[in-house]
Amino acid sequence: MKLIVGLGNPEQKYFKTFHNVGFLAVEDTAIILGATFSKTVCRALIAETRVNGEKVILAKPLTYMNLSGESVRELVNYFKIDLSDLLVMYDDYDIEKGHLRLREKGASGTHNGLRNIVKELGSQDFKRIRIGILDKESKVPLLDYVLSNIKKEDYELFANTIGNAAKAAVEFAKGTPFDRIMQTYNGKQI
Repeated sequence: MKLIVGLGNPEQKYFKTFHNVGFLAVEDTAIILGATFSKTVCRALIAETRVNGEKVILAKPLTYMNLSGESVRELVNYFKIDLSDLLVMYDDYDIEKGHLRLREKGASGTHNGLRNIVKELGSQDFKRIRIGILDKESKVPLLDYVLSNIKKEDYELFANTIGNAAKAAVEFAKGTPFDRIMQTYNGKQI
């Protein structure tokens, strides 16, 4: 069984913010896989499907970004997910907009949501897709920036980037080796 989590904030006012690109990516993943977010489990909105005979859970934690780890820990325990079968997608201010960075494990960096997941799981050993949001020309402080709306002129760029994150997540769901997925999507503006 695999668990694919997109990070974000549940209120409508956050829908088009940089901090919600993880939610958008997991929603695109659900569309590709023909799954529907239809129930709440472990303080997360989830969609369930099967890929190549294996159950796949897609989740959007409803605990707000900074407490994402609480919901993720509950989901991991409830569904008995091995951490090697966990994938988290989220925004990353350290990566330029339009780029993806996939990692098999590692530190949380400056991301509070990921920091909370590492704390709650007691491990950094889970896969992640980092969706770049950095606009080198912006002078807005980090906290304000991540909660600001994506600029209209960047919609197409982010739609493509989020779509590629979803495609990478689908490959993970299919059981494609993660190193091969990384070779395809890492650092490229596709």
